[in-house]
Amino acid sequence: MSEDLTDFIKSHAFGVPQLRPDEKRAFLGNFRERVAMAVTVRQLHSEQIYDLLASVLTRYPQYRIYLNGRMPQELVTTYMQQALAHDYPFTIMAQSGLRVARPITADDFGWVLASPTEKISRPILL
Repeated sequence: MSEDLTDFIKSHAFGVPQLRPDEKRAFLGNFRERVAMAVTVRQLHSEQIYDLLASVLTRYPQYRIYLNGRMPQELVTTYMQQALAHDYPFTIMAQSGLRVARPITADDFGWVLASPTEKISRPILL
């Protein structure tokens, strides 16, 4: 009984324990094994990446795009419009509810293509 009460108190004081929170934070809420492709914020500033991502979207329609909502607004808008143009499902992850608050860097992932439910056997690239 006391263990149940202790677990209850801990879960309400510290939040529900999560599996691999650093990995999920890095890959915008996804586990690494579900990620098909991840692009950093620095790479998203390149003009060539836009066309590359467009070709990836046409070849892999079964996945979902996750955009980092902490990126500059023009990047979020550009890649959100790309997803809409390809009729591709996407989610903007702001991650404001996480316990770790740090500014976004150029090496953080800004665009992640992942399967929402299953493990990917052959990632495109990471």
